[in-house]
Amino acid sequence: MKPLFFVRTALLWVAIVLSSYASGQHKLPFPKGTKRILFLGNSITYAGNYVADIESFVIAHYPKQHYEFIPAGLSGETVSGLSEPNPASEKAIRPDLHNRLARLLAQTKPDVVFACYGMNDGIYLPLDETRFKAFREGMKWLHRELEKAGAKRIIFLTPPVHDDKKPGTQGYNLVLDRYADWLLAQRDSLKWEVADLHFPMKNYLEDKRKSEPGFKLANDGVHPAELGHWIMARSVLAYLGEQVGDAPDVQATLTVHPRGEEILSLVTQRKDIMKDAWLSATDPNQPARHQGLPMDKARQVYDDIERRIYAVVSNKAPGAFGLFAWVTALPKE
Repeated sequence: MKPLFFVRTALLWVAIVLSSYASGQHKLPFPKGTKRILFLGNSITYAGNYVADIESFVIAHYPKQHYEFIPAGLSGETVSGLSEPNPASEKAIRPDLHNRLARLLAQTKPDVVFACYGMNDGIYLPLDETRFKAFREGMKWLHRELEKAGAKRIIFLTPPVHDDKKPGTQGYNLVLDRYADWLLAQRDSLKWEVADLHFPMKNYLEDKRKSEPGFKLANDGVHPAELGHWIMARSVLAYLGEQVGDAPDVQATLTVHPRGEEILSLVTQRKDIMKDAWLSATDPNQPARHQGLPMDKARQVYDDIERRIYAVVSNKAPGAFGLFAWVTALPKE
């Protein structure tokens, strides 16, 4: 037998294995028929870097699926309806999800909902049973409303880590530990879906500080920088069954596509436009800093960027099936 026979045979087996892996690697991350995926939360979700990371990953890994990610976080918002004691003015009263949820659901009609609350709900004060109860009741109310709205899947996210200047994770974060523990317990008691962001972020922060005492995920203790958002996104993706391991950043997971960076850039541009458009469309009393494009114009921008994203996606390099075609095209003996 000639050496070429062995080369062709070995490469053909590699192609078959890779093809089988590619076709059966994962079931889809969301239920069949999913079109719209809504993200609810406070200023961290409003910033939305973790939302863009998740969407970019899904586009790169599931290019045949067209999901609409709807970023709808609102700065300062709570699910408990609480604000700091004795607010100085009406403007100092925190936004309450109860006041906008019905309008938001009526307009977005989501199939899947992610909701991340807790950071503001403890009002940056020591643990208090009255505030804790308001958070618990708010989350139960939210779950009921999402079920009534027909969401196919509801995934609560534990609140991100809080990092006080002096006590670090041993200050206000102890309140969030309790809130996160309660949410995680509802996996069993109420059969909720809950993805844990809190403890992966806390563990990362505390481990990093062993070698870098001044390390921070959030310079102000609350709002994570890009790394913190990626740890959030990575935790969500792992919960959805994706093999992300300890990837150091979203870019490392987008190498499955030769133009993954372009996908991320376009997704981020679109997220920054749509988050304010959705806030303006669902609440005409939004402050000036959140005033976005009218929804009809925002939709035009959305559709244009969608076309650009999938023009980039279609330009991907050959995968396992490309290798199969190349192997079978080798000259025969």
